[in-house]
Parts: sequence; structure tokens; C-alpha cells
Amino acid sequence: MAGIDTEEVVGVLNRLLEAELAGVVRYTHYSFLVFGYSRIPIISWLREQADESLTHAHKVGEWITNLGAYPSLGIGPLLDVPKSDVGVILRDSLEVEGAAQALYKQLLVLVEGRHIALEEFAREMILTEEMHACAVDKMLRLPGEVASFTSRPA
Repeated sequence: MAGIDTEEVVGVLNRLLEAELAGVVRYTHYSFLVFGYSRIPIISWLREQADESLTHAHKVGEWITNLGAYPSLGIGPLLDVPKSDVGVILRDSLEVEGAAQALYKQLLVLVEGRHIALEEFAREMILTEEMHACAVDKMLRLPGEVASFTSRPA
């Protein structure tokens, strides 16, 4: 197997670390903004997502140091949702999770066939992000709708 471009791989990993840390802040912040009858299960789900983002950040940070590099102290973009509308929060979640998934796919391209453990890590994270996106997509559907939310015309 050919070696990896460690500098390029660490660059992507640091962007992932920043994105996952932003997810911790974002989901925690969103959990404060949910009101109404469905508040308890929704805030529980949002806080689970914050915990999952922190777990992902831990894994990414470990990979950075495994490669002999320094983890970023930065944090990804934090876009404030102007309302406490759960639909807006979920649509924002789909967008930022899609960006994270794209970074994990970029990582996969850089390590595929070159570093088996990192390749498996990237695949695992892509699967996790995809399943999260599927769950959010289902949450955005109206009751009784079967068609995917993301496949609806805008």
C-alpha cells in the first residue's frame, strides 16, 4: 500500500474536528430553544446529538495525534437559527451534517487503499452521518408521508 499525504489528511481531520466541536455547541444551543408539548423528547434527541458530536471529535482528535500532528483549537462555523422552530433547526442540522459527511468522504478518498484503519474509520463515520441524515429526513416529513423530505421539490 502506498503511503498517505499526512499533511493533507491531517488538514481534513482538523476541519472535521472543528466541525464536530461546532456540532457540540450547535446542538446544545438548539436544545435550549425548543418549546411546546414536544420539548422533552426533542431536547433529549438534540443533546444526544451533541454528545455524539463530542464522541466524534474525540475520535478525530485521536487520529490527528496518532499521525503525529497537533489538533486544531478552532471551531467550525456556528450559524444562529433565528427562531425556535424545530423544522428550521432540523433543516440546519441536515445542512451541517451533509458538510461533515462530505469531509469524511474527502478523508476516505485520501486514505482509501493507503491506510486501512483510517479508511475503515472514514467509512464508519460516513455510515453514521448518513444514518443521522436519514433520521432527520424522517423527522422533517409530515405524518403519513413516505417520500423523502430531501427529494421534495423546493
